[in-house]
Amino acid sequence: MRTTIGWRASGPTALRRTSLERRDLRSDDLAVRVDYCGVCHTDLHSLRDHDQHAKAPLVPGHEFTGVVTGTGAEVTAFSVGDRVAVGNIVDSCGTCAMCRAGQENFCHSFPTLTYGGTDRRDGSTTLGAFSREYVVRDRFAYPLPSGLDPAAAAPLMCAGVTVWEPLRSLGVGSGSRVAVAGLGGLGHLAVKMAVALGATTTVISRTQEKRDDALRLGAHDLLDSTDTRQMAATRDTFDVVIDTISASHDLAPYLKVVAMDGTLSLLGYLGPVTVEAMDLLVGRKKLSSAGSGGRRSTAEMLQFCADNGIAADVEVLPSAQVETALDRLRRNDVRYRFVLDMSDLD
Repeated sequence: MRTTIGWRASGPTALRRTSLERRDLRSDDLAVRVDYCGVCHTDLHSLRDHDQHAKAPLVPGHEFTGVVTGTGAEVTAFSVGDRVAVGNIVDSCGTCAMCRAGQENFCHSFPTLTYGGTDRRDGSTTLGAFSREYVVRDRFAYPLPSGLDPAAAAPLMCAGVTVWEPLRSLGVGSGSRVAVAGLGGLGHLAVKMAVALGATTTVISRTQEKRDDALRLGAHDLLDSTDTRQMAATRDTFDVVIDTISASHDLAPYLKVVAMDGTLSLLGYLGPVTVEAMDLLVGRKKLSSAGSGGRRSTAEMLQFCADNGIAADVEVLPSAQVETALDRLRRNDVRYRFVLDMSDLD
């Protein structure tokens, strides 16, 4: 086994620095020195729900960048010293219809998650990238394009690909009218990507205070969701509405601003929802969702971001301040993504 240092859950809001074990390199593995790891709402939920008496430890972190420090005997696509990025999926069955279609994120036997997942070969629980080293199957590591800053690129591997998938699958491009509901970790990247794809892009927010930020990110307008006149004036307007709001909310106002044959893509809140059929019927509107991305889509997203100068707006903190980052994220006190610098684990 390989030994590294990382941050292990010691309570619903606490982590402690400790020694962690990684597997010895298999023939198709990479050892990656983790340099930067994003902090996601999923980390908050995982810590909250973790059973402290469980046999397997919890080490969060599933969007990271770093440098290859070792390769398995059969690895040909990577060499020691290469910059790489890894997201929230580190393996899949590779044989089901979804995997064959390049949608490993929808693997019929469920993809292996970067942490809290079950390794497909030895049955161990995967430990995340709040650590100095990660061992990953080479197929699920991606070359980090030279034009991308490694700290700002880390959130692309979760938040970025999550919004990229629906934008691409719904055909957003020049002439499209896109609205992004919620301007947070997901939303700010959705705005940047939609604009770069050529769409006329509007942010929908509960407050006008975010107008300046929305325009700085490239949006063409901001729509106040609490202003019934503004919402009524934009009825049947948007071809695609990317809903990144993380809390349970009424979908009806957002469906009303979707254009005929358009789609509301629900990304932020993945719990039960209630929809009036008439809100879909009038205008032949569609409700969809998405999550993460397959290998092909993830690689495409990274190159698109490099080509268009897109990265997350981040606040970088030393990993020793992980609890501060989580507490502030819980209070939505971040514009727009925390990233941990793991070098203090040396």
